[in-house]
Amino acid sequence: MTVYAYYRVSTGKQDYNSQKLGVVEYCNKSGLTINKEVLDDGVSGCVKAKDRNLWKIVKGAKAGDHVIVAELSRLGRSTVDVLETCNTLSKKGVNVYFVKQAMGLDQSPMGKMMTAILSAFAEMERDLIRQRTVEGLAKARMNGKHLGRPYGATYRKCEKNKEFIEDSLKNGESL
Repeated sequence: MTVYAYYRVSTGKQDYNSQKLGVVEYCNKSGLTINKEVLDDGVSGCVKAKDRNLWKIVKGAKAGDHVIVAELSRLGRSTVDVLETCNTLSKKGVNVYFVKQAMGLDQSPMGKMMTAILSAFAEMERDLIRQRTVEGLAKARMNGKHLGRPYGATYRKCEKNKEFIEDSLKNGESL
């Protein structure tokens, strides 16, 4: 039996240690020892599970293994993707547990419904975050704030590497 701990943070500014605390505490109370920790660092929950380190767990897990996650939204922010991931794990006989929701994944009608509802909430939260971001950027533009790279940043970057660029072009290399 292998116990996997899975953590995901969306940006490099975030820290997965708060997730780890909850997962380790749950494992200690449950008498489980974490064998493998898998981290998706700086990866949005919008990225499909198959394109993240999470899929290494899904591919490698066997019947009787455990996957412990801090909360369901760490698996993803797309209802369809979360349900597909959970269904694949469940069919393999892998035990999945979401610490913050104090909920294990099973194939009972109630378990399936709760997973669908919680993943729908995670997707809605992602959509609300996106909407607030777009509104904030629009407001900043209206207030005259320049967004993006500072003016001239690209020029300064090229100027700094002028010799390298010229040599590369003389040698027929593409940049």
